[in-house]
Amino acid sequence: MPKMKTHRGARKRIKLTSSGLGKRHRAGKNHMLEHKSATRRRRLRNADVLSKADQHRTKRLLPYG
Repeated sequence: MPKMKTHRGARKRIKLTSSGLGKRHRAGKNHMLEHKSATRRRRLRNADVLSKADQHRTKRLLPYG
C-alpha cells in the first residue's frame, strides 16, 4: 500500500506536540484590533490545543507528524 500524503494546508496550520496533540493559533488576530479589548487580544496571542473532536481528523490529515 502506498504512503499517505500529508495535507499541506493542515501541515502549515497545525503543529503536533510531543504527546501527539494538535496545537493551533486562535482566529481573530489579523485586523480591526483597535476595536478589541486588550484582554481579548492577549488571549488570542496564545496557542490553543485542538478539541478532542478535531484530534481524530488531524491524525488523518497529518499521518507522519
